[in-house]
Amino acid sequence: MTAAGTVQVEPTEGAGAAGAAAAPAYDRADWASAFRNVGVELEGVVVTAARGEIPADLEGTLYRNGPGRLERGGLWVHHPFDGDGMITSLRFEGGQAQLRNRFIRTEGWQAEEQAGKVLYRGVFGSQKPGGPLANAFDLRLKNIANTHVVRLGDQLLALWEAAEPHSLDPDTLETRGLSRLDGVLQPGEAFSAHPRFDPGHHGAPRMVTFGVKTGPRSTIRLMEFAVVDDPATGVKAGQLLSDRRDSFGGFAFLHDFAITPNWAVFLQNAIAFNPLPYLLGRKGAAQCLQSQPGGQAKFWLIPRDSGAFAGQAPRIIDAPDGFVFHHLNAWEESETVVVESIYYSDFPSIGPDEDFRSIDFDLLPEGLLEQCRINLSDGSVSTTRLSERCCEFAMVNPEREGLPCRYAWMAVAERETGNDPLQAIKKLDLLSGERRLWSASPRGFVSEPVMVPRPGSAQEDDGWLLCVVWNGARCASDLVILDSATMEEVAVLELPLAIPHGLHGSWAQA
Repeated sequence: MTAAGTVQVEPTEGAGAAGAAAAPAYDRADWASAFRNVGVELEGVVVTAARGEIPADLEGTLYRNGPGRLERGGLWVHHPFDGDGMITSLRFEGGQAQLRNRFIRTEGWQAEEQAGKVLYRGVFGSQKPGGPLANAFDLRLKNIANTHVVRLGDQLLALWEAAEPHSLDPDTLETRGLSRLDGVLQPGEAFSAHPRFDPGHHGAPRMVTFGVKTGPRSTIRLMEFAVVDDPATGVKAGQLLSDRRDSFGGFAFLHDFAITPNWAVFLQNAIAFNPLPYLLGRKGAAQCLQSQPGGQAKFWLIPRDSGAFAGQAPRIIDAPDGFVFHHLNAWEESETVVVESIYYSDFPSIGPDEDFRSIDFDLLPEGLLEQCRINLSDGSVSTTRLSERCCEFAMVNPEREGLPCRYAWMAVAERETGNDPLQAIKKLDLLSGERRLWSASPRGFVSEPVMVPRPGSAQEDDGWLLCVVWNGARCASDLVILDSATMEEVAVLELPLAIPHGLHGSWAQA
């Protein structure tokens, strides 16, 4: 049975509030059934549409990353973010699709496969067998390469933000090994799992990314790479184009950032880190993070080397309270930088004695989309709530990254207010407030939508949304293709694969 999808059109945010207090419309067993080990690696399996037709002009590859192994030797990870990374690819050509999936052959994955047991602790609380004594003072990081996947030149990069990326073959997904990007990175150097792609604000497109070295003072290394070959200049895709380092006061917990033509925008959450429980083997490093009482969040605006303020010092401006994992977009208006982000009231975490499969969503803060307008002249910040519906994984048309956008797409809860698993995809008109929702409830659960612009179109919302949906009725995954303008289903592909709830993905145009 294919995930049933319905489309709902709502005039503005806040309308239709009568349904806001409705009970959750999902079965926890359906949601939790996605947390499993993937036991197969498929090689170029042809997948046809169970409903609708694959667009003939959709040509390229959708890559997805996420944890594919969550249990070993009877021991489950404490948090799914500690699971071993697995890449799934769907290649579209001529109205057909081919499916592949492959685990990333990291050093840790290979060692544990050979041993048949857990050998490493996890950042989010997973422990080796033997309790605190067996885990104390074991500070080795297992690069699990499970967070994002992007194409850069002839490399497919599997990203995990605490260490170097792994290089994969873009076609076969075979692991080539750790990549230090032609000597750009030092062994073990942190490299963000959330790059941003400048569509060409200063000529050719670039991949903008960063690494963080944390401590009482934190250092951000901001890097920009070419993403296409330029025969005129001899620049090759993957070549480092700019590189700067800036130090800031305080501990930095940064997963994402935003870019404009002139700025890289970071939000330093007001987070404190007490490493003692980690050193003593009682908690994972991420479990030692907590909101800092009386702390002050900061915007760090770093001038891009390709922009008008190249070489200048960063701007540091007080930010609103709350916790941010992901940003939607940013842009500039005269002396103002506008950044749109998903805010939580507090840092969400899973305690040492909690089971992530039975977590109470009502006790976790929901993510809400907000817009901050940063006045560079006087340092003031004004904030506007853009959506009251719990959301995550928001994006704009990638061809308009860093520019004002009218439309945004995001994964959202089925209920209008309250925290639930993500079961719907929302298109939000940022000017009028109109919403269009495609829902997979009651038995479907969505992941991050990837917006693919229609080649050659000038319309901002013309294209498709590609979304992997966990189908609780089939205990397997579907790939849903939506019209990004109308949010109507174009095609649904029933995949012969169960993909656990994952993280990020990307599109590589043919």
